[in-house]
Amino acid sequence: MELANRSTLMAGILLEIAANSIESALAAEAGGADRIELCDNLEQGGTTPSHGTIAIARERLHIPIHVLIRPRSGDFIYTEAEREVMLYDIEHCLQTGCDGVVLGALDAEAEVDSTFCRAMRAAAGNMSLSFHRAFDLCAAPERSLEEIISLGFERILSSGLADSAPLGNAQLASLVRQANQRLSIMAGAGIRPENLAVLVAASGVTEVHASASGVHFGTLHHKRKLHGLAADFLETQTELVRELRQVLDQLA
Repeated sequence: MELANRSTLMAGILLEIAANSIESALAAEAGGADRIELCDNLEQGGTTPSHGTIAIARERLHIPIHVLIRPRSGDFIYTEAEREVMLYDIEHCLQTGCDGVVLGALDAEAEVDSTFCRAMRAAAGNMSLSFHRAFDLCAAPERSLEEIISLGFERILSSGLADSAPLGNAQLASLVRQANQRLSIMAGAGIRPENLAVLVAASGVTEVHASASGVHFGTLHHKRKLHGLAADFLETQTELVRELRQVLDQLA
């Protein structure tokens, strides 16, 4: 079982940061994050980071690391070849000593792909399991929540089926009531320091997920704007993480 840091124990709300690079992961820890979801390609909803990123993050960070298992952007219906990649990545996370994996799969009817999720759960060993925002695309979220519980997941990341968690407050509150402490509903998408307190109060969630990112402006002295070769990129901002942490601490 993961150990929360002191601020989490005080506030009762866990702060997870979606970190899209090793620098973002280090910034998240410096700002007071309790856990990171390590990923790549935040602009496309996140994909699996490189094996090198996972290994260095595990070596340098002192907080729990959950790794996103998603081989590409787009829908959550996977081919046999993509499933092989995902199972291999899960095994690598287990071997590297990661604390958890973040995964999910759907079928063409927008139901949880229980067979493949069960295979991924088996590959994950004793790592913690989070079901990602594929949940927000489920045709019948109440039924899917029960299925995810039966599969042994510990949390669901959700915006409450809305474009952002603040807009999905009512649905998040309903999911929290239905889960009834059998798993955690973690609110994510569009969370900022200025809307966090209201979100937590309205939904009753005990875990929140944010990227706390801003634009890192490239440092090339000579820049040429070419498609696919942008110098600027998103990176977690330590100060934004610290502001989120302070809001949660004030709710204690």
